[in-house]
Amino acid sequence: MTENLLFSPWRSLHIESFKDAHQPVEGPGSVFSRIAASDDDDANLVIWRGETVFVVMNLYPYNNGHLLIVPFREVAAYTDLTNLERGEMADAVGHCMRWLDLALKPEGYNVGLNIGTAAGAGVPRHLHTHVVPRWAGDTNFMPVTADTKVIPEAMQESFGRIRAAAVESGP
Repeated sequence: MTENLLFSPWRSLHIESFKDAHQPVEGPGSVFSRIAASDDDDANLVIWRGETVFVVMNLYPYNNGHLLIVPFREVAAYTDLTNLERGEMADAVGHCMRWLDLALKPEGYNVGLNIGTAAGAGVPRHLHTHVVPRWAGDTNFMPVTADTKVIPEAMQESFGRIRAAAVESGP
């Protein structure tokens, strides 16, 4: 099989022009730092707090039940996490999947990290792991034709169901 290649060396100048635009924003902590510091877990949709990480619902979900696992400490690079943070983050993936299995009964999962703006990180200064429940048939034409994602359940309803599963089954 022949691989097709298209070289466009002029693109490197264009890409370089954005280098400074993607530097971390200076200021009083990320949205995740503010949620971590708050004691209003219901308002912030926090499902669970561990020793070094917490689980919160994504306000801009790909699907209902889309969870984020976030270290309390603001850190941009995976390699800057401590062993304890990495371990608890990995364990939290399993917790999230168990809670989602109990609450929403998905048929599959997407799990991953977007590190850095170029990789699609919405909050590049504070890395987080996505746990996205998936169902057969949960994709449709709406995102492509109407730039609209259809979420079939109210955020508070999903939050209540997942939080109850977390309390019932524990971490």
